Amino acid sequence: MNLLIMGLPGAGKGTQAAKIVEEFGVAHISTGDMFRAAMANQTEMGRLAKLFIDKGELVPDEVTNGIVKERLAESDIAEKGFLLDGYPRTIEQAHALDETLKALDIKLDGVINIEVNPESLVERLSGRFICRSCGSTYHKVFNPTKVEGTCDVCGGHEFFQREDDKPETVKRRLDVNIAQGEPIIAHYRELGLVSDIQGNQDIDDVFADVKKAIAAIK
Repeated sequence: MNLLIMGLPGAGKGTQAAKIVEEFGVAHISTGDMFRAAMANQTEMGRLAKLFIDKGELVPDEVTNGIVKERLAESDIAEKGFLLDGYPRTIEQAHALDETLKALDIKLDGVINIEVNPESLVERLSGRFICRSCGSTYHKVFNPTKVEGTCDVCGGHEFFQREDDKPETVKRRLDVNIAQGEPIIAHYRELGLVSDIQGNQDIDDVFADVKKAIAAIK
């Protein structure tokens, strides 16, 4: 069984990916893991990627696509199938993946799309705050301090928010992800591969829906 998992930042995609891998025994392929492995193994694409990363530059699509192709050609994929997580990120990468799968004679069975309202994601992602004295991390909704305004660990009273956790930054990041993701989802919808999963539920309820979707795919 060969799957993609998609969803906006904060939608719980990583949590569901881990559960899918544990339940179904497929190989979990995330872009970060692939890059690290390709560079550690000094594959042709891994060496190319390292040249860009060492210079602090974005790795171009053709190198990313090449690393994905190298990984999908490995023997465990034929044995176990895969769950691809974090790729494709652009419609161009989606078309490249189509070509890669065709070249390797691999069939994509389905796309699990975790849907969460972007407004609730802004609240979820921008609620984090940090104790300035000891660095302990809290969340306004999911993990507040026991006593308001006082750190549970060191008793400090001064807190701050990282720049990338501020609501306006989070919203910008989500807008970029939505703009990039919509054409990809539309592409896979045309192919009849997308299963939409409502992510605004308890984690176990989301996974129950994911399992139903996968059972329908098989």
